[in-house]
Amino acid sequence: MPEEQEAREEKPKKINVRAALSLIPPATRGAGKRRSERRIRLRFHDELKKGVVKLNPALATEIGVKEGDAVEVVVAHRRRFRYTVVLDSSVPPNEAWVNGEGMDEYGIADNSIATIRRVPSQA
Repeated sequence: MPEEQEAREEKPKKINVRAALSLIPPATRGAGKRRSERRIRLRFHDELKKGVVKLNPALATEIGVKEGDAVEVVVAHRRRFRYTVVLDSSVPPNEAWVNGEGMDEYGIADNSIATIRRVPSQA
């Protein structure tokens, strides 16, 4: 009988897992967050006017711009260009179409990788 008492005394206490997990906050999904910039391919289309960029509506929604808003396109962390947005569903969602005239002076080639971001409104 003394052996049974020793076995009972050696059992560790059970931990209440639910109580322990209630202290940890739930993971956020980032549903409220909007991406302000995105990496894209810069494609040249010489039929476009200078100062205009054509974007897919899904990409424009993702970075938070509407037609007529201003965006900034940055190539190689050096060259910055500002464009006015025109939405076109024929543009692939990972591309931005701009006029390529004079871009070779800046060392920018067709199909370059760039970052596009919305320009905050001046209020």
